[in-house]
Amino acid sequence: MILLGSTGSIGVNALNIAEEFHLSVDTLVAGRNIDLLNQQILKHSPKRVVVMDEADCSRVNHPHVRFGESAILDAIEESTSQHVVNALVGFAGFRPTLKALECGKKLALANKESLVVGGSFVDTSAIVPIDSEHFGLWYLNQTQRSINRMVITASGGAFRDWPLEKLSSATLEDALKHPNWSMGQKITIDSASMVNKLFELLEARWLFGEGEYDALIETKSLIHALIDYTDGSTTAHFAHADMRLPIAYALMGKVDKPIVDRIDLTRVGALEFREIEKERYSVWEIKNDLLANPARGVIVNAANEAAIERFVAGEIRFIDISTMILRAYESFHTAPESIDAIFALDSEIRAFVRGLS
Repeated sequence: MILLGSTGSIGVNALNIAEEFHLSVDTLVAGRNIDLLNQQILKHSPKRVVVMDEADCSRVNHPHVRFGESAILDAIEESTSQHVVNALVGFAGFRPTLKALECGKKLALANKESLVVGGSFVDTSAIVPIDSEHFGLWYLNQTQRSINRMVITASGGAFRDWPLEKLSSATLEDALKHPNWSMGQKITIDSASMVNKLFELLEARWLFGEGEYDALIETKSLIHALIDYTDGSTTAHFAHADMRLPIAYALMGKVDKPIVDRIDLTRVGALEFREIEKERYSVWEIKNDLLANPARGVIVNAANEAAIERFVAGEIRFIDISTMILRAYESFHTAPESIDAIFALDSEIRAFVRGLS
């Protein structure tokens, strides 16, 4: 496989699956965790390695190290491997997605932003989703029954139980205290604001086509997806939150051995479901309009990434992230008509958000 984002949680789990099922690793692409990257190189012996920054090249224990976005695209094109796992974070994963599909490779996609910003330009027929929610929808959607609605679940993030009046004082440290597990900084912030679930709904719409999509909070994160059928019945996908399961299916097509432990419902005891309320998650105001106008996803993504940068830098409050996203969504209405237009609009919106007070 070609693994983009090898040192993140998805990448680490993909390498665990590669080791368990004796899959070869052709290329590793990593960010700044060079110590972990060197451990991965020692264990998996990739042919080529790419890092983000030139300054880190000298620290990598590999004879063929390159850096930057162009090197990632070259590695995808040069490799004879037909499997690409894109676990890069944010807008940076979009060009590699396009390159993988252009080269005719099968894409295991964890970079939801690729579809959020440019779903109309992405051929989803060669994509297998890795996100737990989309894997759950795919897993349930293996029958010929008529579907009424697809539903994904959310944890509710770090502030699901906070009094609303306290949100204005929430710090970066508070936002990173996910109630169910440990994830990277950006996705944890996105979980707290519910932007992550907004993106996943948009991703589902591109993956599975036009239809009705929604989300709800399930506090234990044991149900990842539900499908309501036209006949009035509903099925749910239960599984422990372990990314090895969707990764194994994405890489091998089917799995005939246990990947995760079965959930013992007698120990679970009870499940709690909650509505996603606009009072707590204000970005939910645009959910229906965004699903009706999915090409506007680039506006939300660019505004979100720029606002998170300002939040992490201490320039704005946590609640300002959602406010800035909504202001950008109100101010920009263009649906990009080309890939170049996506990049141009992305830059324009980031500049707009950086200038907001």
